[in-house]
Amino acid sequence: MLKIENLTVAVGDKPILKGLDLTVPAGEVHAIMGPNGAGKSTLSYALGGRPGYDVTGGSASFDGEDLLDMEPHERAAAGLFLGFQYPVEIPGISMLQFLRESLNAQRRERGEDELSGADFIKLARGQADALGLSADMLKRPVNVGFSGGEKKRAEMVQMGIIDPKFAVLDETDSGLDIDALKAVGEGINRIMRAPDKGVLLITHYQRLLNYVQPDKVHILSDGKIVKTGGPELAHALEDEGYAEVLA
Repeated sequence: MLKIENLTVAVGDKPILKGLDLTVPAGEVHAIMGPNGAGKSTLSYALGGRPGYDVTGGSASFDGEDLLDMEPHERAAAGLFLGFQYPVEIPGISMLQFLRESLNAQRRERGEDELSGADFIKLARGQADALGLSADMLKRPVNVGFSGGEKKRAEMVQMGIIDPKFAVLDETDSGLDIDALKAVGEGINRIMRAPDKGVLLITHYQRLLNYVQPDKVHILSDGKIVKTGGPELAHALEDEGYAEVLA
């Protein structure tokens, strides 16, 4: 579903990814772990098409199409969802307005009919209820005044409404307490666990993987995947640290 070959990415004059290879088949959840500065967030931004992250070599295909040849909005319409480590605040735009415009923009791009206001409200409330986010919060400006856990729950609501084919989630567990971590993990499983979907879950810690069981765990170090294993690899990292496991 997602196939990356020899991907190199630079930020300014500094190379960050240095020949990364990764394949995530449909129906699987893959976790990427690695020390600070390894290139984890750079990978997510490069896949999402964020300006300033320059692909200098290699390839990335999504559902058989050249992902790197698409504009960011085209990648989103094709079914790629990017979850941010630090979701941004957007004053003056309500969550409901933002989410409805996001969904209908993608539907228009795919040649589908837009959702009516009533159908969208029903969908949004259902997703918010499932993530423990109150209906009142959907009326507030995007992420303004939200706690860290509320921002991540709101992002999962967005993912549930958009219903992507593939989610790249960059440290979704950052800043979450135990209850929020469980809610977010259950949300990922509910929305994305399907034979025709896939997830690339970027995390520092094994704790989220207690709720979202990965099919494979990859260690990213110095811009490359240097080790791959099953869920036990994440436990080894938690117990021993990167230096010991990589040695």
